Amino acid sequence: MNDADVAKQIQQMVRFINQEAEEKANEILVSAEEEFNIEKLQLVEAEKKKIRQEYERKEKQVQVRKKIEYSMQLNASRIKVLQAQDDVVNSMKDVAGKDLLNVSQHHHQYKHLLKDLIVQSLLRLKEPSVLLRCRKDDYHLVESVLHSAKEEYAEKANVYPPEIIVDQDVYLPPAPHHHNAHGSFCSGGVVLASRDGKIVFENSLDARLDAVFRKKLPEIRKVLVGQVV
Repeated sequence: MNDADVAKQIQQMVRFINQEAEEKANEILVSAEEEFNIEKLQLVEAEKKKIRQEYERKEKQVQVRKKIEYSMQLNASRIKVLQAQDDVVNSMKDVAGKDLLNVSQHHHQYKHLLKDLIVQSLLRLKEPSVLLRCRKDDYHLVESVLHSAKEEYAEKANVYPPEIIVDQDVYLPPAPHHHNAHGSFCSGGVVLASRDGKIVFENSLDARLDAVFRKKLPEIRKVLVGQVV
């Protein structure tokens, strides 16, 4: 083999090696690009998932805030409605309280009312001896009906007439007027107690008004629902 043949073979071997190197390089490049694309896709998907999770978290926070705000607004509205209802009820009670002042002005009717209140109180207490308190202005009216009240109670309860001691040391407060607008007052009626003071039955006109309003308050509120905003 001459030098020319040797050189030719060497060139062929070089071309073959170069071709193999280029092919290997291309394979490496393709593989690297594929790995890069896969990793890039994974990173993109991871970021997308992270963004979705963050969005869902913030959306939940917004929904929670909306529910809290709605609940607060609803409670505030309910409080306003209840306050408005209370204002109406208190106004009604004030009007009724002023009407009570007229009851004691009609002496004949008030006298009969006092007797009925005493009898009712006796039936509640069922004591053989009681202490009675009234307004100082009502003292003589109370004294005038005591006998008939005791007899009526004795007949209804089928007992002996009780002993009733009218307290002349401590009276119920007087009717309200501009001098004691913010002090204690009593529109009329009586308060009876057992002699030992353990049982007390307050049967004043103001106490009866309070009892009626407490009993009727649910009905009054029901009527006011929808009328007060």
